[in-house]
Amino acid sequence: MSMFSNPFSLKSKLGRCLCGRHATPEEHASAERAAGLGDEARYRDVVASGLMRALFPNDMKRRAFLKAVGASTAAAALATFFPLDAATEAFAATGKPEKTDLKVGFIPITCATPIIMAHPMGFYTKHGLNVEVVKTAGWAVIRDKTINKEYDAAHMLAPMPLAISQGLGSNPIPFVTAAIENINGQSFTLGIKHKDKMDVKSWKGLKFAIPYDFSMHNYLLRYLLAENGIDPDTDVQLRVVPPPEMVANLRAENIDGFLAPDNIAQRAVFDGVGFIHSLSKTMWDGHPCCAFAASREFITTMPNTYAALLRAIIDATGYASKAENRKAIAEAIAPPAYLNAPVTVLEQVLVGKFADGLGNIKDDPKRIDFDPFPWESFAVWMLTQMKRWGQIKGEVDYASVANQVFLATDAAKVMTEMGLTPPATTSKSFSVMGKVFDPAKPAEYVASFAIKRS
Repeated sequence: MSMFSNPFSLKSKLGRCLCGRHATPEEHASAERAAGLGDEARYRDVVASGLMRALFPNDMKRRAFLKAVGASTAAAALATFFPLDAATEAFAATGKPEKTDLKVGFIPITCATPIIMAHPMGFYTKHGLNVEVVKTAGWAVIRDKTINKEYDAAHMLAPMPLAISQGLGSNPIPFVTAAIENINGQSFTLGIKHKDKMDVKSWKGLKFAIPYDFSMHNYLLRYLLAENGIDPDTDVQLRVVPPPEMVANLRAENIDGFLAPDNIAQRAVFDGVGFIHSLSKTMWDGHPCCAFAASREFITTMPNTYAALLRAIIDATGYASKAENRKAIAEAIAPPAYLNAPVTVLEQVLVGKFADGLGNIKDDPKRIDFDPFPWESFAVWMLTQMKRWGQIKGEVDYASVANQVFLATDAAKVMTEMGLTPPATTSKSFSVMGKVFDPAKPAEYVASFAIKRS
């Protein structure tokens, strides 16, 4: 994705750091520490990169200019004609974090890859933060610890900030989705004994696990079942089970299957207790799943800390989006403090070449992907499903809630400050199982479904 390229690089080599002189962000951070560079050097990089992109927003024209004069000459020219020192000082004055020691909670799943890998791979340090990432047992615990300020921010399911803000499952507290952690990356998984149930219509009467009521897993599984004529509230059983406990429950036959993050699905295959029926991307390629979330109080009382944290997450997301970095990431997040999973399992998820448990080897590099932009239309779709299944009662101001919770404009601003290229709009249309979703017509979308609660 172009938003993650280095504006001073002729080749825009994937996976390099912002300054273009190091192979990875962690090497950049290490070099800064070794050279005694602090915030000022980092801010100068950000300001210079942002200016270069502003002057040459077109990648081809920017490369042509750099090829003609050279990167060093280009940087010197910027310093001559633009007050970089003054701009850097101004940026630093407004950008110094109010708090540098932070706790960020996460659930041990590959959806949290950017949040997790930012710790061992140096992205938090690079952006001037000392972050402790805390492995947490379940989504309700994540919610409660973040609400109670034990965590400064957290890995959450993308619908959770919408639910928390509206008082669904907890008291209403303004929360935000600052960035999307992952897109795709989930699998419909069944127990080995159900190999004869490839037709979804045959799933009537089965017991399925989902991670949380307010999750894309709940909404996507319900959508799939309903499109196949199965009422998810009467024809099957849906149970909330924390992702780390799903494989054990599948082995014990407490459940017949689940929709869960790919590392959980792949572990079921690895352990020989389940098979992957299909990937969630077959329903909606590019669907969001998890998010980097925080309370609105945190982002308003500590705006510079929040901005630094968001920059670190977006930086890590950019690194994770590059295919050639995935094996290194798998090794970084495999240890017990993070995912506590075999590297082989994580590589199959992140690289996309995997065994499906039916004797086949599949190859899909986009099985999971990473794109941080929190499209407001994603939020509108989630709200339509909350309304469809009776989680939301009464009228819904879809556009207003989406705008307040999914901070697309803020993300675009931070991306621009980092020298990245965010989307030009905050909303887009997309298709789910071939049905086009128009975010401007959410009420009509809800009314169009034959199986619904409202």
